[in-house]
Amino acid sequence: MLGLEETMEVKSSANRPKSLSPSITILLIGLFSLSLILILFHGFSSLSTSSASSDLHFWKSELGASNNDARDDLNSRLRDSVTFLPLKDLRFTKTAMEGNTWFMSSFSDTSEENESQYLYFPSQASKGRLLSLKGHDHKDGTENSYALAWPQSLPNSTTFLKGLTFVSDTYYDYVNLWHGLTAMVPFVGWSIKNGCVKPTRWVLFHWGELRENMGLWLQNLVEANFGKVMIEQMGKGEGPYCFEKAVVTRHNVGKMGKEKKLQVSDLLRCKARVFCGINPAGRGKEIGVRGEPIIRLTLLMRKASRSFKDPTAVISIFARECAMVDGCLLEVVQSEDLSFCDQVKVMTNTDILASPHGAQLTNMLFMDRNSSIMEFFPKGWLELAGAGQYAHHWMADQSGMNHRGAWWDLNAEEECPDPKQQKECFNFYKDGQVGHNETYFAGWARTVLNHVRISKQEAMQSSQQFSNACQC
Repeated sequence: MLGLEETMEVKSSANRPKSLSPSITILLIGLFSLSLILILFHGFSSLSTSSASSDLHFWKSELGASNNDARDDLNSRLRDSVTFLPLKDLRFTKTAMEGNTWFMSSFSDTSEENESQYLYFPSQASKGRLLSLKGHDHKDGTENSYALAWPQSLPNSTTFLKGLTFVSDTYYDYVNLWHGLTAMVPFVGWSIKNGCVKPTRWVLFHWGELRENMGLWLQNLVEANFGKVMIEQMGKGEGPYCFEKAVVTRHNVGKMGKEKKLQVSDLLRCKARVFCGINPAGRGKEIGVRGEPIIRLTLLMRKASRSFKDPTAVISIFARECAMVDGCLLEVVQSEDLSFCDQVKVMTNTDILASPHGAQLTNMLFMDRNSSIMEFFPKGWLELAGAGQYAHHWMADQSGMNHRGAWWDLNAEEECPDPKQQKECFNFYKDGQVGHNETYFAGWARTVLNHVRISKQEAMQSSQQFSNACQC
């Protein structure tokens, strides 16, 4: 029995199925799962791709709208933060032409060796911001204002002006020849330094008050140098004007060095002659029938204020002295009768200019370098005028001329009622007529004619050639 039971147990063990190992079981489960994933992905691939693309566009749209809203909000905040200050700062009334001046007083000038001071916008100093002006008032500079604005966030109702704008503020005016010239000179100097660039327009201020025009003489000179003159009237509503690029000067000639002043004068002289169709070729070495150098003496007369009391006597004195010098030619002209180009022509053909003190002497700019100036004053100027009486002396030096001195009349038909009141007395004498001293005038004219004769003789022997081509 025992043998049979053992035999049956053995058979039973042999017929029982074999179990799978754990590693094989895991492998099978993994293969089954992968097959199921592939079937599901294949079945829904097109639907999944379309849904993902839609989601991506949705989030991009949401993020873009959010960025635009943030940018618009930032620009609005920057636009609202623009702060306008008075163009004319009354705190600097007593030092209007010094330091930063009362015009745009919060800005510091750019100062370079030999150059006049200036401001430029946009610049590193302005952090890339543009100059913005509200300048509609013609009577009160404190009612006009200025600010800096980011290009992307200009103030509301802004008029944006493209190109380069020259902005000038002067303590004097743009009508008087001398005053207008001193306001223009720094822009010409800046232009020369920056490749002879020309402005698109001008904006003019006097004490922060808007000016809509300049005198005809100055306008012609500006046009000769820069082309057509466009003066911005700032009349398009009450909103601000913003300038793509702007150069601002507020010191007139300021700290400009003599070398640069001579360079500017040479260019203006050259440009004016081209503008008026005048060719100065051969000037300076002209000779008369005897081989003597030609000397052209011009009496530039005035009418009314600061005219000669006896012009006939003065003309006679100079005519007599001129006749005693071989090659001397005298011309007598009335300054008020001359057009701009007439003045350029007369001065181009003048070696010695004799004239009473006045704006007409500014025309010395158009004479050749090393020409001579003789100036006459009525009573009161020597004692009461101060430094202002030397304006044309300074100009002669700055434009390469020789100022040969001045004569001050010591007599007047009427005396100032109250000599202790200097300001009132100067105004009393300021526009008086000029007398003459025959002995002094004759000797003075003789001396100057002799200087010029010697200078011209030396020039005739020189082989130095001068170019008639303008620098710009």
